Amino acid sequence: MPESIYNATYIALHVECGREGIVSRFEFAHVADGIARQAGALLRGFYAKGVATEYKGDVDLVTEADRASEKLIVEKLKAAFPAHGVYGEEGTRAGLESEYRWYVDPLDGTTNFAHGFPAFCVILGLERRAAGRAADAGVISKDQDGEIVAGVIYDPKISVSKIAALQESLTGTGFPSQKRHSSPNIYFYQEITLRSHGVRRAGSAGLDLAYVACGRLDGFWEFNLNPWDTSAGVLLVEEAGGTVTHFDGGKFTLDSREVLATNGRIKGEMVHLFTEMFAGREIEPIPTPAEFAARRMAGK
Repeated sequence: MPESIYNATYIALHVECGREGIVSRFEFAHVADGIARQAGALLRGFYAKGVATEYKGDVDLVTEADRASEKLIVEKLKAAFPAHGVYGEEGTRAGLESEYRWYVDPLDGTTNFAHGFPAFCVILGLERRAAGRAADAGVISKDQDGEIVAGVIYDPKISVSKIAALQESLTGTGFPSQKRHSSPNIYFYQEITLRSHGVRRAGSAGLDLAYVACGRLDGFWEFNLNPWDTSAGVLLVEEAGGTVTHFDGGKFTLDSREVLATNGRIKGEMVHLFTEMFAGREIEPIPTPAEFAARRMAGK
């Protein structure tokens, strides 16, 4: 694998204030980056030796690695930022009335991790609640193969893709571990798969959003995610020039139960497709291979 892929760092940070605020955000991001890397190293140890799995729902897995990672992250965050709150996937609820709140997914992609499938990450997202933004600093750290994907400071080299048509795009999605039989996503998966170069289902929303930000995916959508899944990745996509909305194109917030992230260029097509399908209207037939080719030539 080329060195440009391994050990790469993808960076993003909202800068919306005076110098003092910028410095504080870099401080938050720098500390969070270090904590995420420590949690990643911890997870690598568990991954190498294997872990026993438990169920926290009918089909929703949790492992000792999830809990150990959250414990480490919470301890480090509280030591660095004692006035900040923490909201973690594995049960941490501390200082939630604070102006600053960290959203923590200590192991995004637990099912992959438990099966030895190397697609998982650590997610840290910081929300400044008084300002109502999605996040002030976000970190997504994928450590298993030595690659770090971290939303911590702004780097103009990182950008969403330039793919302008859905039929030329590669997108990603996910399916819920809870109430999966009632999820309508399989219908959207089928339609978008047949109207594009394909849909990838990697099992980690954090990585999917990071991959939209750095142009590996052109779009991503999913139902029923939580703030610890999206807080960092949404910031990455926006700072890399992409868009994050509801399926109808409406404003995304941390309590949103649906997310549509794109490079901005295929947003219109995806929003139109979602709108028509939710409305139960007959959508345009899936093009034949010859029609795909003709459209591609017409777009040149």
